[in-house]
Amino acid sequence: MDEPVKTEDCELIKSFNSGSESAFDELVRRHSTQMFKVAYGFLRSHEDAEEVVQDTFVKVYRNLKTFRGDSSLSTWLHRILLNLARNRYHWNKRRGEQQKTSISENRKTPDGRDAGDIDFADMAHSPDAMKEKSEEEERIMTAISGLPGTLREAIILRHIEDMRYEEIAKVTGANIGTVKSRISRAREALTKVLKSETRS
Repeated sequence: MDEPVKTEDCELIKSFNSGSESAFDELVRRHSTQMFKVAYGFLRSHEDAEEVVQDTFVKVYRNLKTFRGDSSLSTWLHRILLNLARNRYHWNKRRGEQQKTSISENRKTPDGRDAGDIDFADMAHSPDAMKEKSEEEERIMTAISGLPGTLREAIILRHIEDMRYEEIAKVTGANIGTVKSRISRAREALTKVLKSETRS
């Protein structure tokens, strides 16, 4: 991600750690829409994607003081998001249906006061935007959802989130060579699936 955004994120983190709730809400507004797109691409469910993004920010809220800045905030957010999305995906696969989880847990401000629920102002528009995808885009997303987990993660982070290979490696914990291999294999698999659909 570019340096100005990283600098602004750092300032917001400092403000939040000094007691500013509005700083955290701004971080949510800054990152939530793109994170929703990644979660939706992985889970193919608006409700699941929203819950995973919300759960991510609940976890971030509780642990932001421990963020050391070794990577960009976006990389850290996506690492948490991806882990939660993986858990939700495997839970859904095992149970055959999604688990309803309340994220309205009591949040506390850095000084111990009740902070209320997180404001996801931009999230309401994302599902509608996703529903308006063209038929071709929907075919591609359906094909992506059929890929094995590691290939699906890599292709989503590369082509939906537009991450560099180095960032994807940090988020997934794989080395760059493995990331490039996964993206290449994912592209090959998608090409085969889409060509097969065209012929049928």
